[in-house]
Amino acid sequence: MFAIIQAAGWPIYPLLLASIIALALIIERLVALRSSRVVPSGLLQRILGEFRPNADNSKLLFDLDNHSPLGRVLAAGLRNVKASRDVMKEAIEEAGRGVTHELERYLTTLGTIASISPLMGLFGTVVGMIEIFGSQSPAAASNVGQLAHGISVALYNTGFGLIIAIPSMIFWRHFRAKVDGLVIDMEQEAIKLVEFVHGERKK
Repeated sequence: MFAIIQAAGWPIYPLLLASIIALALIIERLVALRSSRVVPSGLLQRILGEFRPNADNSKLLFDLDNHSPLGRVLAAGLRNVKASRDVMKEAIEEAGRGVTHELERYLTTLGTIASISPLMGLFGTVVGMIEIFGSQSPAAASNVGQLAHGISVALYNTGFGLIIAIPSMIFWRHFRAKVDGLVIDMEQEAIKLVEFVHGERKK
């Protein structure tokens, strides 16, 4: 592997850096976007059991803010529990936008790596081809084996770029769909809270 990296030349080093960043982002998002972490099951039922409309709920709200993204959304609604339905929904939506932005963290970077990696690989190949043909003397140009070896070395960059781009694109699309699903789950839980507070739903 090290011999291939050396043979591919300096253009492969940005690709190596991109691969390290992409791998780190994929691992981080796999951990951060777990459903059990973002939308814990049973949280709404626990809130409905512990919340007291006319009591001091500051400790409960503090715990919710630090519990999970869903907890932050529901806490925003509970802070406006005595307000109208529209005000409560607006507070939940505002908190939801912030949580959604947090869930989408690093996805733009991962998508960018997926998009530019093939271009970076192609650039490395072009540089390699220029160096191959630029260094060929008339005598060496007739050596087909040497020329073919040089071209194969140059193509390492394109191959490596595709190796980075394909899994990055797969995980980027997976994470986008995952975030959309988690946001819908949080919206449904928040709607249940609003309906319960305003007497439109039972526990």
